Amino acid sequence: MIGKNVVTDFSSKERAPVIDPTAYVHPLGLVIGNVVIGKNVFVAPFAAVRGDEGQPLHVGDDSNVQDGVVIHALETEEHGKAVEKNMVEVGGKKYAVYVGNRVSLAHQVQIHGPACVLDDTFVGMQVLVFRSQVGRNCVIEPGCILMGVKVTDGRYVPAGTVLKSQADADRLPAITDDYPLKNLNKGVLHVNKSLAKGYAAAEKKK
Repeated sequence: MIGKNVVTDFSSKERAPVIDPTAYVHPLGLVIGNVVIGKNVFVAPFAAVRGDEGQPLHVGDDSNVQDGVVIHALETEEHGKAVEKNMVEVGGKKYAVYVGNRVSLAHQVQIHGPACVLDDTFVGMQVLVFRSQVGRNCVIEPGCILMGVKVTDGRYVPAGTVLKSQADADRLPAITDDYPLKNLNKGVLHVNKSLAKGYAAAEKKK
C-alpha cells in the first residue's frame, strides 16, 4: 500500500510519498506519508515505511528495505512547531530518519527516528537503531541494539551487541581486509536491485 498520512496535532499536512519510478514497493509493503524513496530501491513484503508521525523519512538510491523492516520515528511536530530533539541533520537538511545510498536493511530491522544510517552500510537481521547515527561503510551484525550512540565510518558492531554508551561505540573495531563480512553489502545490493527491476518489469506485463 502507498498512501497519504492523516492530519493530526503532530502532522499538520497531508502528504503523499515521493517514490522514484525505478523503485519497487511490493503490494504487501507499506509506504505512507512524508517519505522519499530513491532510485532502484526495493521495498519488500511486510516492510513498513511510515512517515505519519516523525517525518520526513528518506531512503536513498540503490538501498533496500527487506521483509519485516520498520522505518518510523518519534513526532517531529507538535501543534505546528518543530520538535528539534527528534530530528537528525544530514547534508544541511533535517530528517526524522535518513537512510543513505546503497544501504541494506535486512529482515526485521527497525530504524526508529531520530536516526540515520549513511551510505554503503549493511544493517543485519533484527537490529534496532534508535536515537542513533551510523556512519558510512559500516556493518551492524544481526541482533544488535543501538541506542543513543554514533558509530564512526568503517566500523562493525559484533552480533548481539547492546550498544548504549558512546565510549563503547568509540571502541568498536575497524573493518579491515580480513573482516569476513567486509564485502557482504555488495552482494546484497546486487540481489535487491535485481529484484526491484525484475518485479517492476513483471508488473508492467500484467
